[in-house]
Parts: sequence; C-alpha cells; structure tokens
Amino acid sequence: MGPTMHDVARVAGVSIKTVSNVINDYPHVRPGTRDRVNEAIHQLDYRPNLSARGLRSGRTGVIGLAVPSLRENYFAELADAVIRAAEKRGLGVMVEQTSGQRDAELRAVSTSRPRFLDGLLFSPVSLGQDDAEALLVDGPLVLLGERIFGGPTDHVTMHNMSSAQAAVEHLLEIGRRRIALIGADLDGGDEPNSANLRLRGYLRALEGAGIDLDPALVRPTAMSQWNRAGGAAATHRMVADGVQFDAIFALNDTLGLGVLRALGEEGMTVPDDVAVIGFDNIDESKYSVPSMTTVDTGRDEIAAIAVDRLIERIKEKGERRPPETFKPAFRIIRRESTGFASTDD
Repeated sequence: MGPTMHDVARVAGVSIKTVSNVINDYPHVRPGTRDRVNEAIHQLDYRPNLSARGLRSGRTGVIGLAVPSLRENYFAELADAVIRAAEKRGLGVMVEQTSGQRDAELRAVSTSRPRFLDGLLFSPVSLGQDDAEALLVDGPLVLLGERIFGGPTDHVTMHNMSSAQAAVEHLLEIGRRRIALIGADLDGGDEPNSANLRLRGYLRALEGAGIDLDPALVRPTAMSQWNRAGGAAATHRMVADGVQFDAIFALNDTLGLGVLRALGEEGMTVPDDVAVIGFDNIDESKYSVPSMTTVDTGRDEIAAIAVDRLIERIKEKGERRPPETFKPAFRIIRRESTGFASTDD
C-alpha cells in the first residue's frame, strides 16, 4: 500500500482532519500548518483517493489543460508551469493535446466535465472570435492565449502588441534601422492572433522612430511553421532576394533559433552583422550560440494566475462574477544576440 492520510498527519504533526482540510483547500488553515502538510504530502508522495474525495465533495482534485502541441517549446514549458502551480495548490493536472484541430478544441471544451475534471484551462488556436459562444459551458473554464477576446470566461493572456513594440525599440536603441520581422504577413487581416498583434507592435515601433516600412522586410510563415525550419527558411529566402537587413525580430524563440542557424549558414555573424531578438523566453534561448535576446512574457505568472482563477471559479457558488482579463508584465531579456553579456536572468 502507498502512504495514507494517517501517514501524512503523523509526519506533519497534525490531525487527520487538518490534512483533509488542506487537501480540500479549505481556507481556514494557518499558512505554516498548510506548508507542513504540503511538505509531508510531497515527502511521502501521497496521492489522495480521488474517487472517494470526489464522492464526498463533488470534486476530484484534478484540472485539465488543453494545448495545441506539446512539441512546441512554449506549450511544453507552459504545461510544466501549470503542473507546478497546480501541485502547490494540491491539484493534479490532466494535459490534452488538441494538435490545433478545430474539432479537437471543441471536444476539449464540451467534454471537460464528463472527464471528471474540476475545471479546464484552454489554449485554442483554431477557434477564433466568432467561436466565443463555444466557451459557454457548464464547468469552470479559463481561457489562455490570443484567439478569443471579450468572451464569457476569465482570460489570461499577454501584452503581445506592447511587448513586440518594446522588442523592436530595443533593436532601434542599439542602432539598427533595417529591422526584419519573421512570422507574420502584412496581408494577414485584422484577426487578433499572436502574429497580427506582434506585427502591430513592430509597425508601431517603426512609426515611432520615423522609419518607413519596407514590405520586403516582413517575412510570413504559416502559424504551423512557427518553428526552427520556418525561421531558417524565411531567413534564407530574404538573403536570396537580396534584401538588406541589420536586425531580425522573430515572433517566437523557436523561429529565432532557426534564424540564428540560417544566418550562420549564410556567413553572417550575430550580432555584428545582424542582431536577433525572439519572443517567449523559452529555456533553449538562453543556451543557443549566441544566447538569444528575447521577450519574457511572464509564462510562470500566466500559469499561476490561470490556476488560481480556475480554483476561484471552482469554489464559486450561486451567481458567478463577471469574467476578468489578466495580463502579467513583460520584460526584455538582453543577451548575446543583441550585444549583451548573458546573465542568469
């Protein structure tokens, strides 16, 4: 048999009732006591009996996280951050990969309750603004990402436009003027997705610096190609087209890693010939050669806020409060690809 609630109580030096109160997230437990119980749970690797717990409380202690792809660094690291945030609150996480398919995203939302989840964190890429009504579900739901705004649920997102503007302004501050953008299309429409919002930040920064837009510097890739191959291919095409540039803003770090590779293959040095900045601050960006300057959008804070908001919605009884939107602060992480010494951030 595995460890029991009695074992947790013994190690923590508390009563079984106190352990139960901590596991069920009752508010009237002293912080020090809660910490001791959680430490004992971690030390013993105790796993509550979710079936029995669910019968007693109507809750299972498990929340869901639906993301497009765990092969994408950002979503893999987001999942890790959500799992860590949930564990601190005594919750397990069931992760589902939708592969960015519309039908899978609709299923993820509509079937969250039958899967014995207390609530769902949902990051869509195929559903858009016109699908906001799909979020009108019975169970607690918190939306992540930039596909649907003003919907019926709490929404945790990022400062896409202003952080992209800050990224380009960083390149302008170090004297770059021919700044290319990789990952968006000037004819991409007005849909408020990540690419379009970051493109708007880029355009706003150029306008603020009095620099005319050169359409040849804006290089699209499909959202499905926001990866190393997409970044490398777009960079090679720009060089082959004879476009002159002294900096590149890659709309995510994975594109940026491909950019760094392609520039090396083209015989260009970073940052002397071309400065590069990415977006998302994935772990790999710190260890690329050169290390890549990037935008840290507050991924860990996004995860913590999302988990906390979901817990609040799970606890909610009676009339629900109106939905709220949360945007953690961002910062520019300066590294070698824009001429700064790498740090531990």
